[in-house]
Order: sequence, then C-alpha cells, then structure tokens
Amino acid sequence: MLYIMRHGKTDWNAKRKIQGHTDVPLNDEGRRMAENAAAEYRDTHFDICFCSPLIRAKETAEIFLKGRNIPIITDDRLMEMSFGEFEGLENSFDIPDCPINVLFREPEKYKDPPGGAESLEELFARTGAFLDEKVTPLLDAGKDVLIVGHVAMNCSIICRINNIPLKDFWSAGIENCKLIKLK
Repeated sequence: MLYIMRHGKTDWNAKRKIQGHTDVPLNDEGRRMAENAAAEYRDTHFDICFCSPLIRAKETAEIFLKGRNIPIITDDRLMEMSFGEFEGLENSFDIPDCPINVLFREPEKYKDPPGGAESLEELFARTGAFLDEKVTPLLDAGKDVLIVGHVAMNCSIICRINNIPLKDFWSAGIENCKLIKLK
C-alpha cells in the first residue's frame, strides 16, 4: 500500500507565503499536528518511510513515526516544487497579474515558469523517476510505503497514480498531516 502525507504547518503556511525549496521549520502547531496524526494513525502499518530532506517534512516524519521501528529515508526528488524568485512571497493572490498564480489557478496553462521556478514537467519527471525506482518495486513486493512531503510534490504523485489531468492538479485537497491512501 502507498500512503502520502503533507508536512505539518509552518509560520510561512500561517502567513500564506510560498515556501518551495526554502527550508522552513515546523512551528508549534505543526509539531502538534504531527503528534496528533501519530496518535490517529498509530495502527496503520508502514514498512518504510521516504521523505523530503526539507526540515518541515523530515521533522514531521520523525514526530509521526516516533517510537516505531520504521526507517526514514530522505530523497531530494521529494523536495517541494521550486517556485524560484517567488519563494517568500506573501499572499500572491493579492497581487494582480502575479505570474506564479497561473500555476495555482490554471495549472494546465503553466508554461515557461517565471523567475527560475520549476516547471510541472520537471516536477513530474523527478517524482515519477522516484516512484519507478524506489516505490514500485516495494509495492510489488507487498510492502507498505509512506511518503512525507509537500503539497505540490504530493499532488504530482497523486496525479500520476490516479491519472488525474493537469487541469485538476490541485483537486486532491491535501491538508497538513492527513494521511492519504493511494494504492
């Protein structure tokens, strides 16, 4: 079985700042979310956990799996999507014609990313390679795999596995510290 989870809240989440590759830690609420998720899903079996190396995902995985003998392996391909020069931008939707908003409003039209941001094609290529190389062999062997990551990165995995079109990229409604069972 494959499960995914988004990291707990950060101060940047609370301020509606774009995080991307910026390494922002969990805040106290995010840590509590991970602790609550650990209690809620304590009976869910995992053989292995892969997570983003960014501290917000890594700390979430560590809190979530504390006291369980489950290896946590980081992989750079699970980092959040890079938003380039837009990382740190607060309330982008309050800025008329902010070019990064195309990604959030009409992802199928997000072409030639502005300001050094990563394209959806690049995101899908790296997460797809990770799934093919690391996850599929484990699932084929009957293992239960957990991925702890980020909203856009997790959406790319959901879209690939469930054959969701790009226009519905954000449709999964990924919440912080909620476990999603994929296959």
